[in-house]
Amino acid sequence: MQGQLDKMLKELGHQNAYFPLFIPKSYLSRESNHVEGFAKECAVVTHYKLKSNESKNGVIVDPDSKLEEELIIRPTSETIIWNTYRKWIQSYRDLPILINQWANVVRWEMRTRLFLRTAEFLWQEGHTAHATKGEAIEETVKIINLYTDFVEDYMALPVIKGLKTPSERFGGAEETYSIEALMQDGKALQTGTSHFLGQNFAKAFDVKFSDKDGRQNYVWATSWGVSTRLIGGLIMAHSDDNGLVLPPKLAPIQVVIVPIFKNDVELNAISNKIVPIINSLKACNISVKFDNSDKQSPGWKFNEYELKGVPVRITVGNRDIQNGTCELFRRDEMSKKSIPFEIVVDTILNLLKDIQDNIHEKARKYRDNHTTLADNFEEFKEILNNKKGFVSAHWDGTAETENEIKSLTKATIRCIPLENEKEEGQCIFTKKKSTQRVLFARAY
Repeated sequence: MQGQLDKMLKELGHQNAYFPLFIPKSYLSRESNHVEGFAKECAVVTHYKLKSNESKNGVIVDPDSKLEEELIIRPTSETIIWNTYRKWIQSYRDLPILINQWANVVRWEMRTRLFLRTAEFLWQEGHTAHATKGEAIEETVKIINLYTDFVEDYMALPVIKGLKTPSERFGGAEETYSIEALMQDGKALQTGTSHFLGQNFAKAFDVKFSDKDGRQNYVWATSWGVSTRLIGGLIMAHSDDNGLVLPPKLAPIQVVIVPIFKNDVELNAISNKIVPIINSLKACNISVKFDNSDKQSPGWKFNEYELKGVPVRITVGNRDIQNGTCELFRRDEMSKKSIPFEIVVDTILNLLKDIQDNIHEKARKYRDNHTTLADNFEEFKEILNNKKGFVSAHWDGTAETENEIKSLTKATIRCIPLENEKEEGQCIFTKKKSTQRVLFARAY
């Protein structure tokens, strides 16, 4: 996943960099909305040394090592990066700056969820600087489209693209675009965000540039990112009681070959037949594992590779060699069939594409079947409690109504879909006028 996303970002001209993990506390407070959004989640370093001897309660800090200024372990990197951009940017010739970093961040989650909400997680965060508002907005939209392409084409996970409401925007952003997916338990998952930051961080850190006419202007900014939450989404959207179901485009092992043999003579005969097939598949950029280990039984191996979500399994035994066939198993449907050796490579190439498409189609059907219109609050609650999934409903546009609905139902506005048509209606809660439907759901 990281490799493919990194490739896609570089194709758009982004360059990787790494910025410091520790951020002076004063940096975080320069953008008021930003610090308000992250203050409760920050891990703070107050001392830099422990006492050499241990107390009865364990190690204690050396009081003489108190920092002059406390350090924040980055929850995100806007502040440290924009402090750096102030030194890098003087002229329009220095723009745009298109920086991305793959890094770890810390957010002090009290209730963790594996992959989704953890105190420390890995992610990709992009930070760009532009000469004009139009260029920055174009970048913001370009990235949310890139995320959409990756999640749909590679993760085989259909998403809905839209804008966050003001109360759900990233701290310090003027606009936040997001993509929202639906998991098999009917809960929504935000799978990517892209933020138009306006000039907020440029003003907070005094980042100006001289334009072609020599006038001083503040820089326009974006930031955007996805995290290990995508791994959680991949697991929850596609997997079953037998383990992972991985899209072939992202599976570390796309094809596993399990030989069934009693002795070295039989193994050698199988290997002689299989090695040319392996070479042909690798020549087509298909990752293959030939598990000829005798440490586990074939049955154990079958279960293991099903658990790991390997899309295709080939089983070959002595009788198969004699018959000129092998058994082909597809993980997404848990089905198998015998095919001649002569067509194995072509069959697998077609099968991998079919599995990728099938996984996406299954997720799309689930999403569409669990996206429901609601025209009043009773319908809204009924859908959330019984059918679950996305609920498309009118909202009066106020934060007060948004918060009240969340308080009563635990459902949030996931996004205002970009493809929504304008539609006159009444807010499901206040019955005030509304011009379009928004997307509600319970989330993680």
